[in-house]
Amino acid sequence: MSTSSITSTESSVWRGAPVLIVAIGLAWLLAIGAEMTGEMQCVHHHQLVVDEGTVWASLALFLLAWQVHIAAMMLPSTLPMASHFRRASAGQPHPGLARLGFLGGYLVVWTLFGVVALLGDTLMQHAMLTWHWLLHRPELFTGSVLILAGGFQFSSLKDRCLDKCRQPRSFMLNHYRQGIVGGFALGARHGAFCVGCCWALMLVMFVVGIANLAWMAPLAVLMLVEKVARHGQRIVRPAGVALILIGLLVIWDPTWMPNLGPSATSMHAH
Repeated sequence: MSTSSITSTESSVWRGAPVLIVAIGLAWLLAIGAEMTGEMQCVHHHQLVVDEGTVWASLALFLLAWQVHIAAMMLPSTLPMASHFRRASAGQPHPGLARLGFLGGYLVVWTLFGVVALLGDTLMQHAMLTWHWLLHRPELFTGSVLILAGGFQFSSLKDRCLDKCRQPRSFMLNHYRQGIVGGFALGARHGAFCVGCCWALMLVMFVVGIANLAWMAPLAVLMLVEKVARHGQRIVRPAGVALILIGLLVIWDPTWMPNLGPSATSMHAH
């Protein structure tokens, strides 16, 4: 694959993955519509877990809802890589299958992260039932996750993974392979670096509620700016400081943030 095959103007990068752009728009419309109509349980993983259905039915519903949040929060920052791959794969046999493989690999990695995070969140809910002091102090858990997310903004792992995500052209040159298997491998590799730089921020959504637009929108913008903006690196550390301060404030005085997330409310309901 020649360098010219993955060279594009800034505007064409954002127009180069029309299906993904539509998916992103629909995901945000669904999230906004669910909150405006009071049907947040349709896209809220905590509500799905505590429904009276079977564990497998709850897991299936979570996986569907989680795809909405991946589309809304993570796909925007993946558009440059997806655009480059779309153009590079145009000359190979069955380009549509290759692109499907790329998207599938990316979604599989983020879905695995979601399942692991859901398991951890469920275990934490059970711990709250066992440790009554924690049940009555959910702000300790929420604040700790916010501090963790803020601290990770200063880590070298964050920097290394962001560096990979910020250079889609060189990433393509190093890892591009033809076919659906090659597309899947590239998508999974890209997804792994994406998880590597954003897992802590996405973990925040599990304690404040993944359908909580007040957190969902600014965190999505933060991850987008970090990965694709020309000077995105400049916002990484300040965002970390802000998250740490918010986490400390939540622990010190939780009354200013009354909705600590559905983990707390669901535990009190029991």
